[in-house]
Amino acid sequence: MVLAIGAILVGQTAAAAQAGDDDDRSDLAPGSGETLVIGRPTWDTGWFQAEIMAQLLGELGYVIDGPITYDNEDFYREVQAGTVDLWVNGWFPLHDQLLPEGPSTGAERIGFEVKGGALQGYMADLATIEATGIETLADLADPEVAARFDRDGNGKADLIGCNLDWACHPVVEHHLEAYGLSETVEQISSDHGPLMQSAANRYAQGQPVLYYTYSPNWTLGVLVPGRDVTWIPVPEPSLPAGMADQETDTVVPGIEGCPADPCAMGFPPNDIRSVANSRLLEEQPAIASLLEQFSITLDDISAQNALMYRGEDSSADIEEHAADWISDNRTLVDRWLDAATQAHLDAGLELGPRPASTDANVIEVGTIRVATRTAPPFVTFDDDTYAGFTMELLEMVAEEIGAGLEIYGVTSNAKLIDDVARGEADVGAGALAITSERERQIDFSQPYFDSGLQILVPIDDDGAFGRRLAAVARNLFSGNLLLVCLTLVVVLVVAAHIVWLAERKNNPEFPQSYRAGIWEAFWWAAVTATTVGYGDKTPKGVAGRLFGLLWMFVGLFVLAYFTAGIASAFAIDELQGQISGPADLRGKNVGVVADSLAEEYLRTQGIPATEYVTGQEAYNALVDGSLDAIVHDAAILQHFITENAEGGVEITGVLFAERGFGFALASDSELTEALNRGLIGVIESGDYSELHDQWFGADR
Repeated sequence: MVLAIGAILVGQTAAAAQAGDDDDRSDLAPGSGETLVIGRPTWDTGWFQAEIMAQLLGELGYVIDGPITYDNEDFYREVQAGTVDLWVNGWFPLHDQLLPEGPSTGAERIGFEVKGGALQGYMADLATIEATGIETLADLADPEVAARFDRDGNGKADLIGCNLDWACHPVVEHHLEAYGLSETVEQISSDHGPLMQSAANRYAQGQPVLYYTYSPNWTLGVLVPGRDVTWIPVPEPSLPAGMADQETDTVVPGIEGCPADPCAMGFPPNDIRSVANSRLLEEQPAIASLLEQFSITLDDISAQNALMYRGEDSSADIEEHAADWISDNRTLVDRWLDAATQAHLDAGLELGPRPASTDANVIEVGTIRVATRTAPPFVTFDDDTYAGFTMELLEMVAEEIGAGLEIYGVTSNAKLIDDVARGEADVGAGALAITSERERQIDFSQPYFDSGLQILVPIDDDGAFGRRLAAVARNLFSGNLLLVCLTLVVVLVVAAHIVWLAERKNNPEFPQSYRAGIWEAFWWAAVTATTVGYGDKTPKGVAGRLFGLLWMFVGLFVLAYFTAGIASAFAIDELQGQISGPADLRGKNVGVVADSLAEEYLRTQGIPATEYVTGQEAYNALVDGSLDAIVHDAAILQHFITENAEGGVEITGVLFAERGFGFALASDSELTEALNRGLIGVIESGDYSELHDQWFGADR
């Protein structure tokens, strides 16, 4: 028997195993907590039976590792070696070559879960069968007939066949060769289940389908023989070497949906049987007794397979299906378990204590030591009690996985991460963003909150007039404004020279002396450009008047340029004084919380920042004017604003540096899986949504 340490416990709490008329032995069982490794096949249509057996063995007091999926060859090799104990998915005679009859193999077949009812064969849709006149599989040798089922355009019929590791795969290949179909038909051997789902969809669209199938299988309930599809007989029995003695068994009478009776299926009907390690059966008569009795109808298996096809296909669904079947067949099951317990006692073995728990997927967690750091609204600390969104969520997760919490506080994220990394704390909880830098030291749970950074700035409405005066003073001496003014002077000087040269000889309003004339011309150019002239000076000559006319229109553009230049200088000053995103933080007094995502982000961007121990300290510095801005988590900043309605601050810009929050755990912590499972459970139950809306509102 394989004894696996720390296995996942599977199964339902057992009914009391009574070993005598007078003694109450409800806490005793044959298994006594010993661990079994149970296998299951790669085809999921057999997982239902495997889960039933796992739960029944759990009721007998065994701890189950698995069921673990094995391909055929691996399972039969491992069960004979004793590294896996059993499965209930042996198909015989199909698996004869993998487990020959005889006592020397180290494993043996036991019981008949389904006797003689497991069928295999070929099927096609009725419409194509009738249109082409197909009578046997050999008719697919006709290229025109085969082309009806050609989906990839290579001229061959696409036959959905067996997975490469299934024992039926070489049988299908043998048939294609034996019936002369190698040139017209090819076996598609990837994943049978998804291929059959595609085939069912194609059939619903009126397209031809051709496939191998077996029972029990959901396909027989979706593509019903005789109504939607029909079995295709083989022309004559033929099996690979080593199976020739089974050829006469391949002709089976009374097959519904087959055009001939008896029907040449091409495969012998199979018994579905349990296979177990021989030493296990010898040492554990209770297991031998249960496997000997275990049986389940094809109808029950097919009904469960149909549930999986309709979407109830998770591991939890299959466990529930098995538990429901056990409940529906409780009287029969109790007889099996009583007989198994009696077989144990008859062998002179004593019953032992049951495992402490046999609930599915239970992992003993115990008390979780939690390091946390206050970061409202995620973690608050009042009256010696930690609360907040993160702490309430962690309490829900702990309840989900059956754990207790022991909480203590730290004053920095660096301390929190260090405590987790060296094992002082099992879990770190706070407003801890998941980053690559932190992942180098610790692991994280799945994200439980999506957030990012934003910027908090003062509103400062009372100082608006002062800011305007300061802006005027700055702009009067700004480089931009000086350049605009210099350009205007140069243009006016040029215009003054032109009009003076044109008018100085014939117009006394523009004296001939350079000093006096240029000044009067400059005056004329300025007033004409700004007011279209006062009329105190006007050109007299033709050239002067033409230039004057031109200058009136040019002056409009000169004035517009000057006005725009001044407005631009003030606008740039205004924009430079505003903060609307990370790029505007350079040159400003910025505050962050030490060891936070904001501190890490600004450091990588090369933006200096003042670090504070808490967000409240940074907030106070912003309000008293020591800071121009705070960069912090968006939800925490919103909390500051909500809690300080008169604070005169506002959030500016959009969310950036988006990250998820997670619980911190040590690298390779055994708690990671349990914590994630509990978190998912809280989310699926709807409790997470209620908690989120309570703290952040439904619209966030």
